[in-house]
Amino acid sequence: MTESQTSPPDISSKTPSETSSETSNASAKARQLLGMKGAQPGETSIWKIRLQLMKPITWIPLIWGVVCGAASSGHYTWTLENFLISAAAMLLSGPMLTGYTQTLNDYYDREIDAINEPYRPIPSGAISIPQVVTQILVLLAGGIGIAYLLDRWAGHSFPTITALAIGGSFLAYIYSAPPLKLKQNGWLGNYALGASYIALPWWTGHALFGDLNWTIVALTLFYSLSGLGIAIVNDFKSVEGDRQLGLKSLPVMFGITTAAWICVLMIDVFQSGVAAYLMSIGQNLYAVLLILLIVPQITFQDMYFLRDPLKNDVKYQASAQPFLVLGMLVTALALGHAGV
Repeated sequence: MTESQTSPPDISSKTPSETSSETSNASAKARQLLGMKGAQPGETSIWKIRLQLMKPITWIPLIWGVVCGAASSGHYTWTLENFLISAAAMLLSGPMLTGYTQTLNDYYDREIDAINEPYRPIPSGAISIPQVVTQILVLLAGGIGIAYLLDRWAGHSFPTITALAIGGSFLAYIYSAPPLKLKQNGWLGNYALGASYIALPWWTGHALFGDLNWTIVALTLFYSLSGLGIAIVNDFKSVEGDRQLGLKSLPVMFGITTAAWICVLMIDVFQSGVAAYLMSIGQNLYAVLLILLIVPQITFQDMYFLRDPLKNDVKYQASAQPFLVLGMLVTALALGHAGV
């Protein structure tokens, strides 16, 4: 064989523009698979399309919420059985019921997505409506089935986790579907979203390893008001479509600048309120740690979000949200330590 036949291709011959284009395409495909903003159409694998509908990027907060709930129970121990049970609860909260929620939302949002995100699977024609409906039903049934098995493992006389799964699934339905369609109202819809991302998985993890009580319920619902602020961030990418279809998101109702300030104040004030509660029950070290985690969030709000929420929404979330979720874990550990 000649040298030209055996030598590897010379990748250095690619121009910078070709390399940049390939990198951009790879990034767009990854964004599409994860269900993020800035994707591109063209995927043909039905399983990748189904995964895209489930928006895996949105599973992370729900999975983390289960971890926080287990920590706040004060009864989680590191055994193989508990680890596997926790993984099952994460499967319930993340891929199954969040996947159900996101697929349901895409189904009812197909008209607005045709304006805001035409590359999404349904408006792009990558998947048929009957296939989408089947996916919704399978994920819902699977999630409730896992919840029932977790109740059996925990020995609950009342099926707490199953009730949470059914209640959360119903909340997801009225959030997306007419006639209620809570997302049409910026306050109700975003609070429902915030509670679904913080309170519901937290309750699941807590109930799995401890006794869910009204103090935990009330505190996590209060914490979910910070989640309302996080949910508002997602509204900025859909302003044009929301305005055309008459959806009353906060950016539509109050304008971009005012809505951005409402958003950051909700995030900061209610986290600070949780820190104050931790001080009131004698968990001062945890309260200080939570405050220290709020500081970088405020910094990124000033650096990115408040300056241009339309352009920097994703950059802000990527920068600030790790500190918010770490604050949730700090709070959960404090509650478990205090025996709340």
